[in-house]
Formats: sequence, C-alpha cells, structure tokens
Amino acid sequence: MDFVELEAIEGLRWSWNSWPVSKTESNDLVIPLSIMQTPLMKFNDLPLLSYDPLICSRCGSVLNPYARVDYPSRIWVCPFCYQKNSFPRSYAEIGENNIPAELFPTYSTVEYQLGHQGLMTPKRINSNPVHNWETSNGLGLVKLNSSSFSSSSLSSLDQRGVGGRGLGLGIGIGIGPVFVFVVDACSSEDELQALKNELLLIVAQLPENAMVGLVVFDAMVRVYDLGFTECLRVVVFHGERNLSSSQIIDHLGIHPTKQQLGKTQGVQKHGLILPISECEFNITTAIEDIRHSSPLKLGQRSPRCTGTAILVAIALLEGCSVHTGSRVMVFTSGPATLGPGMVASQDLNNSIRTHRDINSGHAPFHWKSCEFYKQISEKLTDLSMVLDLFACSLDQIGVTEMRAPVEKSGGFIMLAESFESDQFRKCLRHMFSRDQEGFLNMCFDATIEIITTKGVKICGAIGPCVSLHKKNASVSEKEVGEGGTNTWKLGTITDKTCIAFFFQVSEEQKPQPGTAFFIQFITRYRHGNMGIRKRVTSAARRWVSGGAPEIAAGFDQETAGAIMSRLAVHETAKNFPREVVRWLDKELISFASKFGDYIPEDPSSFRLSTNFSLYPQFMYHLRRSQFIDVFNSSPDETAFFQVMLNREGVVGSLIMIQPTLSQYSFDGPPIPVLLDVCSLSPDVILLFDSYFYVVIHYGSKIAQWKKLGYDRDPNHESFRKLLEAPELEVEQLVGQRIPVPKLIRCEQHSSQARFLLAKLNPSVTHKSSYVDGSEVIMTDDVSLQVFIEHLQELAVQG
Repeated sequence: MDFVELEAIEGLRWSWNSWPVSKTESNDLVIPLSIMQTPLMKFNDLPLLSYDPLICSRCGSVLNPYARVDYPSRIWVCPFCYQKNSFPRSYAEIGENNIPAELFPTYSTVEYQLGHQGLMTPKRINSNPVHNWETSNGLGLVKLNSSSFSSSSLSSLDQRGVGGRGLGLGIGIGIGPVFVFVVDACSSEDELQALKNELLLIVAQLPENAMVGLVVFDAMVRVYDLGFTECLRVVVFHGERNLSSSQIIDHLGIHPTKQQLGKTQGVQKHGLILPISECEFNITTAIEDIRHSSPLKLGQRSPRCTGTAILVAIALLEGCSVHTGSRVMVFTSGPATLGPGMVASQDLNNSIRTHRDINSGHAPFHWKSCEFYKQISEKLTDLSMVLDLFACSLDQIGVTEMRAPVEKSGGFIMLAESFESDQFRKCLRHMFSRDQEGFLNMCFDATIEIITTKGVKICGAIGPCVSLHKKNASVSEKEVGEGGTNTWKLGTITDKTCIAFFFQVSEEQKPQPGTAFFIQFITRYRHGNMGIRKRVTSAARRWVSGGAPEIAAGFDQETAGAIMSRLAVHETAKNFPREVVRWLDKELISFASKFGDYIPEDPSSFRLSTNFSLYPQFMYHLRRSQFIDVFNSSPDETAFFQVMLNREGVVGSLIMIQPTLSQYSFDGPPIPVLLDVCSLSPDVILLFDSYFYVVIHYGSKIAQWKKLGYDRDPNHESFRKLLEAPELEVEQLVGQRIPVPKLIRCEQHSSQARFLLAKLNPSVTHKSSYVDGSEVIMTDDVSLQVFIEHLQELAVQG
C-alpha cells in the first residue's frame, strides 16, 4: 500500500489504515489511532464549486461520494447517521449519468465558495442563480462520459462586495487583510536599516486594499497616525504600564460605534489603520523615520516593552473593528526588559534564563511572562487575530514565553541571527507572495470540524489550533492535546499546515469486521481574496478483527514516527526530558513485543517485518533530537523547534527527527547513505539536511583539491561539476522550505563539522577498537546497533 499516493488523493496520512473493532484491541496497538491532515493541501484536480454544500439535517455532514443516492426519488442517505435527505429543486436534473461533482467517486475532496466570491477580480464568474443542467460542461455536474470537469455556478451569489465583520464597501471595492507592523527601535543601526528596507519593499508590493498600521517601541510605545498629512504624529504609551484594551482604545481616541441591527459593521474611519492606497506615502515616511534608540551605559540591556507594544497593537485592531484577516507582526532583536511580558532585567550581569533555571525555579520573570502571554493567546483566539514573530538576534529574546500566542493563533515564527540575513529576507517575502489572481497567499479565520461514524470517538488534536469545546456524541472523554471538541479554530492556515488528530474506538457498540467507517473533515476559512470557502474531505477505511493481517499491512511507520514525536513534544510541557525518554522507551518496547516475531527469552530470534522495521530507528533518533534532548539548546531554540515540528507534515517531520544524508563522489550520481560516522570519507562530499540547517561537508582530500584551485583548471572539469552538484541541490531545498534553513559549508575535521557529527550514529567512538583510517566520534551515546540489541533483549522478555 503506497501511503504517499493516498495522501496525494486525500491529504491524509493514517498511522493505521485498518482499525480493530474493539477499544481493547486498539489500545494493544500501542501507536494511537491517528490521522495527520493537511487541510489546504494543493491538489492537481480540486473542483472549486460556486454553490453552497448540501448538509445532512441530523449530523451536519456534507454530501459526499459515500452517500447512497436514490435518483428517481431525489433522496440521499447520509453515510454517517443514515438520515434520509432530499435534494433541493436546483438538483432537478440529477441522474446516474449526470451527477454533481461532490458525488463523483474520484473527488474525495471538494471546495465550495460560500455566499460571495470575495474581492472583485477582472475575471468575474457567472452568477446565474439557476442550475444550468443542460450545458455539456456540467456546471457542477460531472457527466460520466466526460473527461473534464468545470466548476458550476449553482445557487445565487452575493454580488454586494465583501460582507462580514468590518467589510462590505460596495461592488468592486473591499477591505483586504490588515497588517500592523510592530518594530523594535532598540535594534542596532545596521540591523534597523536592513529591517526598514525590507518593510518598505513589502509595503510597496501590498495590494491596494490591504490595510496597514505601524507601532514602534523601545522604552515607550508609539502608534503612528497614518492619516495625518501635516507632519508625523504619534500616540505614545509608557512601556511599563499594563493597560486594558478599553483604556488603550480610549487613549488612541477611537470611539467604536454600536452595530445596528441588520447593518454590516464597517471599519472605523481614522488614521491609525488605513488602506495602503490612502497612506502609502505616509507609512513609507514613517518607516524611514524610525531611529535607533539612544545608546545605553555599558553593562545594560536596551529597555524594551515588547509585551506592551503587542497589547497596544491588538487593542488598535480591536478598536477599529478589524478582526478577521488581521496580523500583528512583531520584529525584534532582543528580550523584553520592562513592562508586562518582560523576560530579563536590564542589568547584563543577570543572564537570561536557561533550561536549568526554568526547571529549578530560578527564572524570576518566566512564569509571570508566560501567564501574560497566555492571556494574549486567548484574546487573539477570541478576536480571530494572528501574531507573527520575527526574532533576529544572537541572544535569546523570549520566544519561550511568547510561544503560546504565536502557536495557538497559527502565526509564523522564525529565529535568525540578523535582519540582514537571507533567511529573514526570504521568509518575509515568501509570506507576502501572491497567487495567480494577484491575491496574497494567506488564509484566515479557519475552523476544522470532524464528522465520524458512530463507532469512532474523537480524542483531540495537536498542532497550531485551539479547541472550541463543541461536544457531541462523537467526542471522547479522553483528551489528547486540544480535546473535548469536534471543532477547532486556527487564526491562519497555509497549504503546508498539518494537524494531528487522535481517535479511539467506541465502547458503546461493536462494529462488524469488514464493514466500512467514515471520517469527514470540513475546513471553513477565509481565502486571500477575503471570500469564504469550505473544503470538505471524506475518507473511508475498514474495520477488522484484532489479529487480522490487514492491521500490519496498513501500518504507516513514517506517520507513526511523526505522531509519536508530537506526543513526545506534548509531554515535554508537563515532564522533564528524562521522563519523556523513559515513556518513549516503554512504548517502543511494548510495540516491539507486540509486533515482533521471536522465541521467548531468545533475543537472537527477534525479527520485525519490513512494515515495522524502520520505526525503532525513528525512535532512536527522536530520543537524541533537539526536541527531547535540550542540552546545548537555549529555551528559545527549543520552543522554535517544537513549534515547527507541531505544524509540519510527515515528510518534513521525519527530516527533523532523522535527517537525510547524500553522498557525492566521482564514482557516479549522488546516492543516499547511512546517517552514520562510517559514511565520512576524505574523497566524497556529503549533503546533510536536518530541515533547520543544511550542511555541505567536504572530505579532507576534496577540501585540499579545492584550495589548490583544481576546480578552476579546465583539465579537471569533472571536479568542478562534482562541487556544483550539491550546490544545485541546496538551491532547490532552500527555495522550497519556509523558514529557510541555515546553510553551512564545512571541511572534514573543522569546527563547523560539529553540525553534522552531532547527528551521526556513533557506531565508532573513542571506546571502540580502532580501525586504521576510520573516523571517530567522541561521545558516550549508545549507537543504533547497541540500542536495537537492548530493545530485542527487553522485547522478548514478554
């Protein structure tokens, strides 16, 4: 079974593709019943339907290919609750040879445009309110003898422009997404100039309907009035004051009007947040005017009130009645040292907290700051706003404390050394890239609802989402991550965002082996054109008895590795790393004992089938990874790594856990090699990809030839091509991945080679018998071979 091909069809990866019929049997599987979903995965052939979906009157599921349809009676039976539903009049021409796209067997995923089409584009779609079933292109119907699909114009469309909160300014005109730039003025002059240049570039490329605001902070917070043309005018807040939203709104001079019944609430007209078409000159002038704060005494940190600045930015959006589709983008280069959310004192003699300080209770500002940002996170969720964090500094800036609002709102987070780095520039520009129609590649205010058959219970989700605490009969009492609900909220979502959902088998009724069960994911979100869309993915799998061979055949060990890594990261929030490692070991031993073939008490007889053989290897590398082993990582780095793991898909997660290693040599094309110290050789080039950084490692002979300039000699053309090959591969990696990985070029035995050596399996160490010419890693870590031997010994003990 090719799980990658299935993912390309459904956008789903299942840890188990066949589920046992009882709760006890499912618990014996060790790896939980789970699905990793990429809600907005790009599909080659995704039908976009310009009409509202048909909803089951009992369970709320959407019409899908698994529904039974009685064409003569125009009735469809819901596969989830078996409710009979009637087709509306607009489906009068439905028949076995003329079916709507949502019933076509190859479309397990369809997408609907709801109500209106969003902001007007030059290409307007047909808004005929009647289903035109007579045309040969289908208009939402798919004729079985037709090889092409064309989206329909079923149901009437709202041509009044963009509706919703803070929107609705007439035909052809609408308010786009809103961006409040929160800039740290304490950055050095060179850093600040690089940041300003990038912001000016972004502002110049924003769509005309995008709205912008500017907040600058140091010891004070300054909100720029972009509508005042006589000079630069700002509203100033003291950085140490913890003000409520109403106090900030009142101080800003914003007076929200009460929404009248039946009328759409509009954007408050004032100069603090304006469409870019009205304030491009003013905001450009304001950005250019940002100056580096005056230098401090030696031994002092800059006075930063990051928390207050974020509070002011959120209150600014709240007061302007601009909620959905708004982002607060924080650009900072140091820790907050005053006001709410401070993480360090201004005295440099007091170092910023480490993992040991946090664990031992010697981080005086940590817990109070975490509580402050937890409140910020809840407010962002309530208001459907997003917080993005760009932290560019050699030191920590407080990402650990700010993790909750960024992760829960789905915001973007990046750590870099400088605003002048390519990493920062490429990430920021990628965020503001546009689609083919000219709209920003951003989606906002998403909700994901899951509908299941009666035998399946929903336990929860781990990812950049928040539980909405909507319970029904399908919600389990057991909670995993964000649980106690069948609906989750995301402030923003991309085509790469991946969420892990956890399930269990119901005890109430036992299904029959061989029968099918169904799960439907309904993702509702606001598109970059500010129109509302609903994507529906329907999937089916089979129930099997506990010992059936289909269970082993349907095990996806790559997905299992990604799922267990998220669970382990979730455990680190409550337990120390050593306890998490013990938990992983215990689960792995149980797994090996359950699915291994062996003679009891005979480790040499232990075997795992190919479907399971890679999983122990994933767990070995997970135990050693920066997600669990925080030694040599700062709290900020650990928080960043864990946030990225919790939103990455299966392939990206596995690269983070077990990096890839490719070898380039004169012997032939590049080949993948073992992530082992034995792969090091003086006459090869190694390309190492750990997701967050990419290493090009030159063997000692290759490095020597390069220093001698052989690559510039026409007689050594093959050597030049050998050097170019990994560079070309790196360009592709860097171009596809956000955040952009750090590129490291190093020679064998150089100090930078540690980035590679730290991740290699130490099969040869200083304790091993020396083999002439072999590379040695100085470590006390056990090798993969020793780890597997211990696993076999413990697994066969029963």
